[in-house]
Amino acid sequence: MKAYKRLTAPLSGIAFAALAFAAHVHAHDAGQEKVTVLEAHPMLNAPGKKAMTLTVDYAPGQASIAHSHSGSAIAYVLDGAVVSRVNDGKAQTYTAGQTWYEPAGSRHYESRNASATQPAKLLVFILLDDNADILEPLPQ
Repeated sequence: MKAYKRLTAPLSGIAFAALAFAAHVHAHDAGQEKVTVLEAHPMLNAPGKKAMTLTVDYAPGQASIAHSHSGSAIAYVLDGAVVSRVNDGKAQTYTAGQTWYEPAGSRHYESRNASATQPAKLLVFILLDDNADILEPLPQ
């Protein structure tokens, strides 16, 4: 029974932190994309790192602010089409079923819904340092 209590206390703390973080992520202005954290877990085989799965919903014509990620990310387009420009690369349009990779520290200058009439949705997996935010806005 003591082992159970030792295990559940840290797990409940992790769950609480994930919920608090998810609530923070949802605090967007009405004009920004909707980010939903689906899962967040400490990486037991990589101490000091966390893995997150999230969705990003874009309304028609909506765009993200220019930003960077301290961790590596893989994005998968679930619905619609998304225009993405990372670092010095050209803007590329990705449609449902396509993916792209962003190495840690990349500058994401453009991420927007390619359509002015249809929504778009991404599924993102990101590996970050424990205390890192999902994204950091770039100076304007």
